[in-house]
Amino acid sequence: MEFRCRLGTTSGEVIEGVYVAQSEAALRRELEDKGLHVLALRPRLGFGNFAFSTGRQVTRHEFLVFNQELATLLKAGMPLVQSLDILRTRLTNPLFKSVLDDVYEKVRSGTALSDAFAEHGDLFPSVYTASLMAGERAGNLDAVLRRYVAYSKTVDTVRSKTISAMIYPAILIGLAVVLVAIIMVKVVPTFSEFYLSFGSELPLSTRIIVGASDVIRQQFLPILIVLGVGGAVFWNWVRQPGHGPKFDALLLKLPLVGPSFHKFATTQLARTLATLLGGGIPLVNALEIAARSTGNRHMGFELAAVATKVREGQSFSATMLERKTVPDVAIKMIEVGESTGALTEMLNSLADFYDEEIETDVARFVTVIEPAMLVFMGVVISGIVLALYMPLFQLTSVMGNR
Repeated sequence: MEFRCRLGTTSGEVIEGVYVAQSEAALRRELEDKGLHVLALRPRLGFGNFAFSTGRQVTRHEFLVFNQELATLLKAGMPLVQSLDILRTRLTNPLFKSVLDDVYEKVRSGTALSDAFAEHGDLFPSVYTASLMAGERAGNLDAVLRRYVAYSKTVDTVRSKTISAMIYPAILIGLAVVLVAIIMVKVVPTFSEFYLSFGSELPLSTRIIVGASDVIRQQFLPILIVLGVGGAVFWNWVRQPGHGPKFDALLLKLPLVGPSFHKFATTQLARTLATLLGGGIPLVNALEIAARSTGNRHMGFELAAVATKVREGQSFSATMLERKTVPDVAIKMIEVGESTGALTEMLNSLADFYDEEIETDVARFVTVIEPAMLVFMGVVISGIVLALYMPLFQLTSVMGNR
């Protein structure tokens, strides 16, 4: 069986490749024995697989609703196979229905639910399949599903609040760009033709505005092509092995917004670990799964290295302190949770703490950025208008002296 892997080396490089092994567990052990950190590992999908035959994806909302309904049916005493049979007939997404039909057939033939979902590659997060495995081993699948639903809702709530708070600043930036573009393309040429009829030398600020307008109008298509090619080159660079974690590490160091990115990655990491540990997953396995599930690839690489150190016998908090993976406050809370045997509860408290911090940071950022954007727009537009009307002021002054 072929697997596509993303691996981290001891020197900090990230490599990708296709490996052949009898099972995922065997391949993972083989790679770890070679000193490689497994950042992502999934079965290689063929062209006959439905993941390539349709452009649709399983949305977070419909996946969340499915798990809510499945947990409810299982809690009510409905057998797993019958519950899957009921739910798969109610789906409208053809991709998700195909997946659930396949999962239903596999579970009916004796395959574990976690293994059935794990065979579908990147359609489902690894934290979900790991939670299912823990629930199956402990015999409380419905409780694990409810815990996963609560985890997903909390993460989605933080994400949606952040996005909602940034909508208005994004609208302001978009309006500013559109307004300046209209002035430069439509208004400035009219003033330029009017001033040329007088044959007098224009002020420096006016010449700069007119020159910028001419460049934009005459080189509009080349400018778009350069921007498009530049964006494509940058996107391709980010997707190259080893560059993604470096880019994500830069995001964490950005002024103003970098600390918020770090807090969001930390809360996602803490909540994922708490969900896995609460479901009965051992710490080392939970760290490896969380490393593959976190959105920040730099944090994922660091957590994979932490998992290796913990497997060798070093304490979780000491390794986190050594790697400086998360802020100092988070390390202190992890240390307290580890020493008191309440790591799961402390990780949940840590996630809640940073959720509040993120909400405060976003509110403060929006409070500052909205008036700052309005002032910036006013300065830019008034500067352009003043530069356009300055020759008129000079002309009026000359005619008045006559």
